Formats: sequence, C-alpha cells, structure tokens
Amino acid sequence: QARFVESGGGLVQPGGSLRLSCAVSGVTLDFYGMGWFRQAPGKAREGVACISVRDIGTDYADSVKGRFTISRDNAKNVVYLQMNNLKSEDTAVYYCAVSLACLMPLEPMYDTWGQGTQVTVSS
Repeated sequence: QARFVESGGGLVQPGGSLRLSCAVSGVTLDFYGMGWFRQAPGKAREGVACISVRDIGTDYADSVKGRFTISRDNAKNVVYLQMNNLKSEDTAVYYCAVSLACLMPLEPMYDTWGQGTQVTVSS
C-alpha cells in the first residue's frame, strides 16, 4: 500500500518560492506516474502537476503553468514540486499521490493520501 509524507510547506510572501517534497513508500516510483494535488479552504481537491512513468512527460494545471515544476528521484523514492512566483491563490494544503494518466484534470489512482503540507502565501 502506497504511503506519502509531504513536507516543505510554510508561509511565504507573494512572489516567493518553496520546494515541496513527498517521500513515498510502499510502491516503487519507477512504475508509477505521480501527481501533486492541492486543496484550498472550502474548495475541492485539484490536481496541479504530474509526471508520467519513466519521466516521459509532465503536465500542469493552467493556473500554475510556467511557475511550478514537478520532478522526482526514483532512487530515493521522492517527488518534488518547485513552486516559484507564488500567488495568494496558491494557498492550500498540498498532497502527492500516485496518478492515473498524466493529463489535466488529474485523477489519483488510489484514494490514499498523506497528511499534506500547508502552503500559505501572504504578505
């Protein structure tokens, strides 16, 4: 069973940057596409970035395209999300998960979630 531990969130000013990490256990990353999702207060969870199996491709939600970059280290079983030029609307709890096809709108393969990491963008 896949398990996820997200970290790296925090409070940042608009225009700032954060790098999120997701330590994955229970599955071998080499065989799975991975995605980052987020949930803002009062809103549904949404996919923001994905990376396909064997790193063939990536996709991003329009709202983060050009600002966020997903990557992973299969040897360490870790997935990253580099977030630049952060905006107040990026404020949310961020989660990683095994994803179905790397296409937006992104869907998780399993309804299995970690505790998430809080990102707050505010001056």
